[in-house]
Amino acid sequence: MDHRPQAWGRPRDDVYGAYDGSYLHTNGPKTATQSPIVTGTSVIAIKFKDGVVMAADNLASYGSLARFTDVKRLRPFLSTSIVGFGGDVSDMQFLDRHLNELAIDEAYEHESTATTEDTDTEGPAAASPPAGQLNAANLHKYLSKLMYRRRSDFDPLWNQVLVAGFDAHAKPFLASVDLRGTTYTSPSLATGFGAMLAQPIMRRSAATEEDAARLTRQQAVDVVKECMKVLFYRDARSLDRYSIAVVTKDGVELKEDEQLEQQSWAFAERIRGYGTQTV
Repeated sequence: MDHRPQAWGRPRDDVYGAYDGSYLHTNGPKTATQSPIVTGTSVIAIKFKDGVVMAADNLASYGSLARFTDVKRLRPFLSTSIVGFGGDVSDMQFLDRHLNELAIDEAYEHESTATTEDTDTEGPAAASPPAGQLNAANLHKYLSKLMYRRRSDFDPLWNQVLVAGFDAHAKPFLASVDLRGTTYTSPSLATGFGAMLAQPIMRRSAATEEDAARLTRQQAVDVVKECMKVLFYRDARSLDRYSIAVVTKDGVELKEDEQLEQQSWAFAERIRGYGTQTV
């Protein structure tokens, strides 16, 4: 083998002859994914007075097949924001890697800034995050531009993304962006079937920003858990194991292996026409 870094893994030309790479040259058009294959279902989120709660189940479906049951679709960003992905899992993985690179760049930039400007700072204050780092509102705007650019190139990322955290004024922030780059914000948001099944439940508690400002953390968590139960029973592409994240000014609290409590199909026996029941 040729062990030079520029040719790792290639046979040596002086021993095996020149490598024939003609099969790599094609004259066809550039192709891109035009439909999602392995997908995740709903992501739901709701604001409360001190932050945002977000949840998504851990299932990735191959068409109608519940293929992967341990896919985490909530990803923290810089310990200040949470990103929830609905849609194609491969595009989610691409976005996750891209955001990790962005987070590393941000960390290096602000670390060098803190080193030059705060050389005399000692103690816990030196470890506090810089004021200028990317907040959730900045991250959402960045993702909206990225999604719109990919859509304009006819190579969309087949995802709908929810971004939760805080804006520049330290107020709870929650917004959505889809594969076309369309953006909107609301006190509660949901993707997929959650937009039909979970949103009515969340809007009972947070129909307006004023309602959300009165909502406590425990109340918001209870609402989200109730929505996850409804989605498990009503959405055929969902699972009873899910991830839930709470974003506050103290950071991101993420639990990735929660399970629905008291979930049972016993109620089906009381439905007329179910199984061998006589009507």
